[in-house]
Amino acid sequence: MILVTGGAGFIGSCFVKKLNDNGIKDIFVVDHLGNGQKWKNLVGKQYQAYEHKADFRKLLNSGEFKGRFEAIFHFGACSVTTEKDADYMMDNNFNYSRELAEFAIDEDIRFIYASSAATYGAGENGYSDRLFDELKPLNVYGYSKQLFDLWAIEKGYDKIFTGLKFFNVFGPNEYHKGDMASMVYKSYFQIKETGRVNLFRSYLPEYTDGGQKRDFVYVKDVCDIMWLMYQDKSISGIYNLGAGKAQTWNELISAVFKALGKETNIEYIDMPESLKGQYQYYTKADMGKMQEIIPGLSFKTLEENVADYVCNHLEKEWKNY
Repeated sequence: MILVTGGAGFIGSCFVKKLNDNGIKDIFVVDHLGNGQKWKNLVGKQYQAYEHKADFRKLLNSGEFKGRFEAIFHFGACSVTTEKDADYMMDNNFNYSRELAEFAIDEDIRFIYASSAATYGAGENGYSDRLFDELKPLNVYGYSKQLFDLWAIEKGYDKIFTGLKFFNVFGPNEYHKGDMASMVYKSYFQIKETGRVNLFRSYLPEYTDGGQKRDFVYVKDVCDIMWLMYQDKSISGIYNLGAGKAQTWNELISAVFKALGKETNIEYIDMPESLKGQYQYYTKADMGKMQEIIPGLSFKTLEENVADYVCNHLEKEWKNY
């Protein structure tokens, strides 16, 4: 059985579909559904068991799951970059990950986990997945992810595990994420409601308003890569997972307008003071290390992926993937 933590979440649920599409249904999903709409991400998915995260951790630490799993995909984490409760973040993102990692070591099974581009902070040391100690995350979310990466490296587990530093992932099944949902999702509804999209002004002279850049990567591309990694048991290490291209918010939003057949209409607004100290003006995944293990790696264009998301999901009555 394959364990997928965060299996009802954004990337996790899309990967469960990827497993299903490849004939794998023997899946154990762990998550915390709450009273929102996250449960919809599981509709149509085929899996054998579901367990609430808190109950699962108790059972895991009691030895209940010995011999049950052949691989773990660990996506379960709090990804709210504005979360202030550091104790919660450290327990949920670091301690929980460590428990699963130690279980994987004891069971001698595959462990593939989500790290984050938030570990790179403002990018003052670049975005190379060959650097770790020099990084300075801007928020406790990024720090909790960095701490686990460093723990895995110190233990030598990076020679066994596979960690993925996700950059700006967008796509279907992110609908429950609220403020943490992508700007593709947010802008779609802004356009529907007002005919325009609000973007933050730039406060650095080298970037125009809306000219701040991100590495935007589509969740379906992410799942394709993870599937390839799962199939190749020789792959280990910590890798960036982005498109390897920095594009502006203006380009992203223009792609949404184009997918809807509308003229671009952007209004620039002030950034909240609370965000100014932890705002990334530029991210771009160095994909050289990934290219070494997956030669010829390529993605569809941002415009093509935005069009797929908008036309084949957001514009549909049933938007989930």
